[in-house]
Amino acid sequence: MARNPTKQEHKEEKVSDTAAKSGKKGKLPILLALLTLLSAGGGAAWYFLQDNAHHDAKAAAPKPPVFVNLEPFTVNLQPEQGDQYLQVGLALKVSDSSTVDQIKLYMPEIRSRILLLLSSKRASELITAEGKNKMSGEIAAEVKNPIAPQLNPQESLGVFFTSFVIQ
Repeated sequence: MARNPTKQEHKEEKVSDTAAKSGKKGKLPILLALLTLLSAGGGAAWYFLQDNAHHDAKAAAPKPPVFVNLEPFTVNLQPEQGDQYLQVGLALKVSDSSTVDQIKLYMPEIRSRILLLLSSKRASELITAEGKNKMSGEIAAEVKNPIAPQLNPQESLGVFFTSFVIQ
């Protein structure tokens, strides 16, 4: 006669079945953890290599500045205490050599604009650093004005005084 297993025996069978199944299933979480770890490591390596590539591109040497030296200007200033004149040397900092070519091509017009601006000043306006800085900005604005309607404005990155004498 067949014997019915007791409740205790039944529990033991279930435990042994579970242990056998868990041996197979126990490897799955380890494999998933390993794959996740490898993926994260690969992603981190890619990120840092990508970041270094951007950093290297940023660290590349900047373009050297391009300057256009202008012949010195000598102008009579607006009278205040008798006759006074200004003698000034200028250098324009520009973005590239094509701007230099455009400025050189239209140099007489650019010099005329600057001469008119300089001769409209009084010595008292130009004696201070603030006055010189203001005039530098005004010269830059004159240089940036388009020379002809069909041309783009000349890009001037700065105006620098190479000599400055008021008498």
